[in-house]
Amino acid sequence: MALSDADVQKQIKHMMAFIDQEANEKAEEIDAKAEEEFNIEKGRLVQQQRVKIMEFYEKKEKNLELQKKIQNSNLLNQARLRVLKNREDHVSAILEEGRQRLGTVTQNQEQYRKLLEGLTTQGLFQMLENNVTIRCRQQDVDLVKSILPSVLDTYKKSTGRNCNVVIDTKSFLPADISGGIVLLAQKGKIKVVNTLESRLALISNQMLPVIRTALFGENPNRKFSD
Repeated sequence: MALSDADVQKQIKHMMAFIDQEANEKAEEIDAKAEEEFNIEKGRLVQQQRVKIMEFYEKKEKNLELQKKIQNSNLLNQARLRVLKNREDHVSAILEEGRQRLGTVTQNQEQYRKLLEGLTTQGLFQMLENNVTIRCRQQDVDLVKSILPSVLDTYKKSTGRNCNVVIDTKSFLPADISGGIVLLAQKGKIKVVNTLESRLALISNQMLPVIRTALFGENPNRKFSD
């Protein structure tokens, strides 16, 4: 049975409505999927950037903390160095005061005479030479001459050896030193310096740990006492 034009038009409209509905549903499905993918991608990018920002500030914070530690360490080291310098300056001042007081030793002639006798005897024992020249300050020449018999007697009794000792009357020790003597042998190749300054320097080096302990107490970080 043939369809009338009205029926045909009606079916065409029905088919077009169906196609439009399918197209709209498909479009909505595509839009929804696109929206979902967009949100997923946006979330991924946001999270990625958030991680980068967090890593950036975390790294910056670590750098700041490291700089702070370095600065604190530098300040602490500077403070320690200042303390050490002040301590060494104090020790140096004490040793300098000791050097300045050396001059008072020679004011007591009897005390200085015994000291010269001991320094000379010790020097001869160190050398064990047959011929020795003694150099002293010009003002001490007579004093050194007066102690030589006793010194040589002690030396011979202890070693069983004779020693020819000559006082150098051409070259003298500087007048501005505190005192003491220098012994020479083998044309100056062997030399023993027994001036008061040299003895003080030797004792000072040996006594430095004791002086530091007496002034500042025991150092728990020091492994050796020299």
